Amino acid sequence: MIDIGVNLTNDRFERDLPSVIERSQQVGVAGLIITGTNLEESQKAVSLANQWSGYCYSTAGVHPHDAKSITDLSFPELRVLAKNACVVAIGECGLDFNRDFSPRDQQEAVFEAQLALAVDLQLPVFLHCRDAHDRFLSILKPYQDRLVGAVLHCFTGTKEELLACLEVGLHIGVTGWICDERRGQTLRDIVRFIPDDKLMIETDSPYLLPRDLRPKPKSSRNEPCYLPHIAQVIAECREQSADTVIENSRRVSDAFFSLNQ
Repeated sequence: MIDIGVNLTNDRFERDLPSVIERSQQVGVAGLIITGTNLEESQKAVSLANQWSGYCYSTAGVHPHDAKSITDLSFPELRVLAKNACVVAIGECGLDFNRDFSPRDQQEAVFEAQLALAVDLQLPVFLHCRDAHDRFLSILKPYQDRLVGAVLHCFTGTKEELLACLEVGLHIGVTGWICDERRGQTLRDIVRFIPDDKLMIETDSPYLLPRDLRPKPKSSRNEPCYLPHIAQVIAECREQSADTVIENSRRVSDAFFSLNQ
């Protein structure tokens, strides 16, 4: 299985990152895709991916929270980073109208510029959308036919939003949000509507520690080694075997990110 979204540049991994990666390998996680969230963190993600070449890969992009930091929408720094063989997608990019850490018009401009960059570089996009579904799709749709691929990571929306995303061809990333019997109930109910060839799995470490892990970890930090647990919960909600979910999502992730080419 591939963990398509891990924030290994987060300072919560500074002291024991080699052990974190070793634990993920021990439970059968076959690869990690490290998320780039701004120019600095994208550079760090590339450095880490190169350090664990062949096991770790990275994205390069600007999260909507950091859109306010961008002054050059031609993204010369991202273009340089994307030349690294370990960079498998542009992002994390998109819209976040929940926290509005960046002005919405700036979020939209930076999102659209990254879609154009992904088309130009022929890389897939790793997407973020929170409380911005309609505007998100309106910006995305003109680029969809020219993108080589697009995955909406950490999906937490409604059934109607899920079906709309699938209709325009998006892949869907599912995290430990589904393990939360309070906030994740809607996702538990609708995850079965995601086709096998559109589903990918992720931890979004160090965030979103699965609430139903037993025994409960001493730390609130999520890790890639918990991905098998997330896959098991997804499988139960989809009425599939865990092996089926793991095998299908691995195949989809390999193809989407061109990991074995």
